[in-house]
Amino acid sequence: MIKYIVRRLLGAIPVLFGLSIILFAFIHLLPGDPAATILGQHARPELVDAMRHRLGLDLPLWQQYLNYVGDLLHGDLGRSFVNNRSVVDDFFVRFPGTVELTLAALAFAVGLGIPMGRWAARKPQSFSDGFITVVSLVGVSIPIFVLGLSLQYVFAVQLHILPASGRIDPRLQVPYTTNFLLIDTLLAGRPDAFVDSLRHLVLPAIALGSIPLAIITRITRASVLDVTHEDYVRTARAKGLTEKRVDGRHIMRNAWLPVVTVIGLQVGGLLAGAVITETVFAWNGVGKWVVEAIEAHDYFVIQSSILIFALIFLLVNLVVDIGYAFLNPRIRYS
Repeated sequence: MIKYIVRRLLGAIPVLFGLSIILFAFIHLLPGDPAATILGQHARPELVDAMRHRLGLDLPLWQQYLNYVGDLLHGDLGRSFVNNRSVVDDFFVRFPGTVELTLAALAFAVGLGIPMGRWAARKPQSFSDGFITVVSLVGVSIPIFVLGLSLQYVFAVQLHILPASGRIDPRLQVPYTTNFLLIDTLLAGRPDAFVDSLRHLVLPAIALGSIPLAIITRITRASVLDVTHEDYVRTARAKGLTEKRVDGRHIMRNAWLPVVTVIGLQVGGLLAGAVITETVFAWNGVGKWVVEAIEAHDYFVIQSSILIFALIFLLVNLVVDIGYAFLNPRIRYS
C-alpha cells in the first residue's frame, strides 16, 4: 500500500508539470495586458512599459515560465499583480469559504442522491422510478448559473426566506479565526451568526450540488440494479434472509464501489462549479477570486490557484482508490 501511494504521488508530478505548461500558454494567449489593467486604459505608454518591466512581463515567454517553475520548486507561488500579496496567503484566506460551500453541496448531493437512487432501484419501471429519473435528468441539464439565479429570485426576492448572496450578514461582526465561518461563529459564541451563516449557505449549496445530486442518483440506481440480479443475492434471499439484511450486507456492500468512485470524481466538479456559483452568489471564496484574477489578468493567481485545485483533485482520487481496499477486501495494491 505504501509503495502504491508513493507511486501515485510521484506520478502526479509530470501531470502537474504538463498542466503548468498548458496553463502558462493559454493564460498568455488571453487578450489584454496586466500592466495596462493595473494602470488604467489612459496610462501613458512609457508608464505601461515600466510596469511591464517591473512585473517581468517584458522577458521572453520561455524565461518567464522557467522563472515561475523555479519559484514553484522553492514553494513560492508568486505574488498578485494587483495587490502584491502572496498568492498562498490570499488562497488560504479564501479557501475555507470554498471548502464550506463544497462540503455543503457534497452533503446535499450524497444525502439525497444515494437514498433516491436506492428507492428508484427497489421499484424499477414504477412511477417513483420514472419521477426520480426525470428529476435527475433535469438536474444535469440546468446550468448552475440559471439554477442559482432562479433560486435567488424565488427564495430571496419573492418569498424573502433566504438571503440572496454573501456568506454572512455584514452587520454581524464575527472575528475570523479559521476563516471557516461555521466554526468561527461557534468559537465566538454567536449562535445567531451561526444560524445566519447556515442560511446564507443553503441556496449556493443547492445550486452547486444539483448536478452531482443527479449523477450520484443515477449511478446509485444503476449499481444497485446490477447487484440485485447477481446470483449471490438470489441465493441470500433463497436462504430466507430478511430483505433488510440482504440489502445491507449483500447489495449495498457490493454496490458502493462505483458510487464512491463517482463521489470522488464529483469533488473536482464541485471545485470547478464553485467558480460560477461563487460569482452568482457573491461568495467570498477561491472561485470568485479566480474570476476577479482573470478580469485583472493576474497571471500568478490564475496559474497557482488552478494548479492547487489540480493537486487537490489528484489527492482526492488517491484517497478514493485507497478506500476501495476497505470497501472491498478482494482489492489489493502491490
